[in-house]
Amino acid sequence: METKIYASDLQELVIEVDHGKSPYTTNHYLEREFRTEDLIGAGSYKEIFLDGIFIGYGDMELSRMTSIYIESEAETVEMHFALDGYSRANSKSLDHERGFKPNQHNVFYTHYFKGAIEYSSEKSMKVFEVNMSTDFIKKYLPSGHLFDQFREKLEKHQSTVLLKENYPITPRMMSLIQGIIHCNRTREFKRMFLESSVIELLMNQLEQISKNDSYITLSVNRKQKEQLYAARDILKNELKANFTINSLAQQVGTNEFTLKKGFKELFGTTVFGFWNQLKMEEAKTQLVEGRLNVAEVSFNIGYKNPHHFSVAFKRYFGYSPSVLK
Repeated sequence: METKIYASDLQELVIEVDHGKSPYTTNHYLEREFRTEDLIGAGSYKEIFLDGIFIGYGDMELSRMTSIYIESEAETVEMHFALDGYSRANSKSLDHERGFKPNQHNVFYTHYFKGAIEYSSEKSMKVFEVNMSTDFIKKYLPSGHLFDQFREKLEKHQSTVLLKENYPITPRMMSLIQGIIHCNRTREFKRMFLESSVIELLMNQLEQISKNDSYITLSVNRKQKEQLYAARDILKNELKANFTINSLAQQVGTNEFTLKKGFKELFGTTVFGFWNQLKMEEAKTQLVEGRLNVAEVSFNIGYKNPHHFSVAFKRYFGYSPSVLK
């Protein structure tokens, strides 16, 4: 099986990969990285091949709107995570165009994909994707309306997408993605870590979807979505700040009711529930790095009292922060 990637003029073949019979039957670990200047913009794309799993991560800076064309003979299920930047895919094999904004994810099944992907030049592009064999995903697909429909498409070899609308990436998903990207283990331990992290990432993705099996159309309009994304970004960048719902709503130009209701719809959790997840995941990262003590980490994420932080940490993870130290 081959995958071919062309530049925007459809004349220049930039990448051609021969997967053999299948890209997922390799019995060894393979890791490689290439520069993306000739393909989409300054940056790099890293690939990791495991049994039944292919992990790809790209970080590129774009100077203009860019399109690439892909022809792939591979049959694959892809967990797609748009970490930053805007993109859209157009293919006859999918029922309509699929677009991604920052902090969104979805699951695709493609069989002989042929189409175009367009990347916006508004900001840097960061994308993380995990491709799996159909046998691998079938082991973990739960029951339910959406999952049953997706499973039926797999059996019929009909390209499809799991969700009509993309879902938000949760702080836990982001923590798992960053753990995979920055994994510094070696040999079989790295392979074990990556495989277990991919399964946990898939679990979080499917669990989030299963809580709302019949997708409800969002009631917020485009302007309100922009305000809610702005509120989310403020929370991500200001872990030490002292917010109230009202003060945060005023910062982004909306009211308290719209912020609370819209945030739960768009991101699947409450404002402070989301903020608490961010704080706890960041605290865990800092503790594991080992450069700071519990009191210093507590201060870094906005707790004045280390004891209160320890209680909140244990409530979230099930063990105290001192265990990590």
